[in-house]
Amino acid sequence: MKPQTALKNLATLLKAPSFTSADALARGVTAATLAHYVNHGAIKRIGHGVYKGSDSPETDFKWEDLVEATQRVNGGVVCLISALALYELTDQIPRDHWIAIKNETSHHGAKLTRIVRFRNMTLGLSKIKVGEVDVPVFDRERTIIDSFRHLSVEVAIKALKIALAAQGDSKLDMKKLNLYAKKLRFDIKPYILALTT
Repeated sequence: MKPQTALKNLATLLKAPSFTSADALARGVTAATLAHYVNHGAIKRIGHGVYKGSDSPETDFKWEDLVEATQRVNGGVVCLISALALYELTDQIPRDHWIAIKNETSHHGAKLTRIVRFRNMTLGLSKIKVGEVDVPVFDRERTIIDSFRHLSVEVAIKALKIALAAQGDSKLDMKKLNLYAKKLRFDIKPYILALTT
């Protein structure tokens, strides 16, 4: 593919906060062509397999690193502390990006990324808009159940308490919460009773 044609094919990606080599390949642009553009300054390489246009506006939204981390992990889903922070269910500031992958998936270490292996990757799978990018994340209810299963009880109880007090679009779906608890074999009822009575 000629360089000008390749840049035209990448036009929409070059305006995004970041894109992956897989995104480029889907538009007919190979990794070798991306490397050519990086060497000539038309594209910036910001991580393994993650790029952005050299003229794309600098973004200052606070989750840009999380978006990049998710794009670096094949099939990754934002989970646990990172998901709690996205949903504003914790006051912790994650030092690492918590990304879930399938139990049997292999993954090489990535900087500032904590990989968590889950058997069930479809239950509660959702997407949230971060900047201009749709990021895969477990929904609030799944994140709360996973917090009780994988994090400290203190962190999980605080998240549940904040979620129970939320209103409007952020209101907790109790049916879904109880369904997830049953499917993931965790008894959430004592915690709900303690916080609501």
